[in-house]
Amino acid sequence: MKKLIICIQLLAAGIALQAQEDVYPAKAITGKMYITNGTIHVGNGQVIENGTIEVENGKILQVGAGIAAPAGAKVVDVKGKQVYPGLILPVTDLGLKEIGNGVRGSNDYAELGEYNNSIRSIVAYNTDSKIINTLKAQGILLAGVTPQGGTISGSSSVVQLDAWNWEDAAYKMDNAIHLNMPTFISRPSRFAAFLGLPQPQTDPTKEALNKIDEIKTLFRQAKGYLQEPTHKETNLKYEALKGLFNKTQKLFVHANQVKQILIAIDFVKEFGFDVVLVGASESFQIADLLKQYNIAVILQDEHALPATEDDDVDQPFKTPAMLQKAGVLFALNDEHGESRYRNLPFNAGTAAAYGLTKEQALQAITLNSAKILGVDSKTGSLEAGKDANIVVSEGDILDMRTSIIVQAFIQGREVSLENKQKQLYDRYKYKYELK
Repeated sequence: MKKLIICIQLLAAGIALQAQEDVYPAKAITGKMYITNGTIHVGNGQVIENGTIEVENGKILQVGAGIAAPAGAKVVDVKGKQVYPGLILPVTDLGLKEIGNGVRGSNDYAELGEYNNSIRSIVAYNTDSKIINTLKAQGILLAGVTPQGGTISGSSSVVQLDAWNWEDAAYKMDNAIHLNMPTFISRPSRFAAFLGLPQPQTDPTKEALNKIDEIKTLFRQAKGYLQEPTHKETNLKYEALKGLFNKTQKLFVHANQVKQILIAIDFVKEFGFDVVLVGASESFQIADLLKQYNIAVILQDEHALPATEDDDVDQPFKTPAMLQKAGVLFALNDEHGESRYRNLPFNAGTAAAYGLTKEQALQAITLNSAKILGVDSKTGSLEAGKDANIVVSEGDILDMRTSIIVQAFIQGREVSLENKQKQLYDRYKYKYELK
């Protein structure tokens, strides 16, 4: 029996070894580099033909046409290619969940309990996730790693996707607290309906309002606690909310219905929080109100059916342009469990086909995301003083047919675009003598 156990362990170790791709984080870079002759999409709406990006020690020094590289300098010639800021995935469980509906031991994205104010997603972030490298190959270089579950899930952090550990990956830690708004819609159990069992008779509006009173009470108690100069005992749940009151953190409210969004506006009125809506499929209905209270939006599930029967069938495609017209700061996201977030640029491409310009759509996955996440002073556009987070594509990055990423740089380091899927492709080409 002992020999059998040893054999099983050795077999498992061998499988695990074969499953690891040879992808390593890039080493730190010093000195100057010039990325030349490309069409540069700055990310703020500006496009520079035959432009050059001058980079020193990982930072952008200048961007423009007619910048000459001195003799002997490192030059990356991208003639005929398109150059973009690194794309940003603003809300994701990347690095927290490797396998959907997997074993509980692999679940690092959700904690037990309703109010997990002090949970920090950054310390659970796994830089060895196989999904990370597939995203870099799509031009996604940064992500907002977000906890889930409960009423308050905890705090998210922004990471860059080329790191040995979470400390290296951290780009901005604990930038937001995430709150899941209770629903005002009754959702019958499909399982009970299938079995012909009676559905529980509940009033979803009453239940939602009770939960909202509970949330507001928590915020009021935390506000009173934080206004006290000293405390006999430390309350970790209240301490974890300090960033909301001193404006070092934003409140990301996960909500889709207009009624839920109106409650989020109440949080702005009563507590003065910086609120960002996540999901917000019905946000187009009250876009002017969102603009009035300076509430930003992260749209999810763009490739989906409309939220209600009365909406146009293409409403999810048109919502970005409607928010743009109203002057609402918004970003696009991809949380789809099947594509595992790779369709972010193509979601923006759909928005460009339904009212946004190409540069506005690009901004929705670069600079707008950076502004919402609070990292726009460091990234989101190709401007002097920012990190050299740069993507080079053969064609239009928003077009599924022509978006072929050939190079990517994070803080000036050229990162590997190799991933498990590419390795499997090469493996079976070799098997069938196609390589």
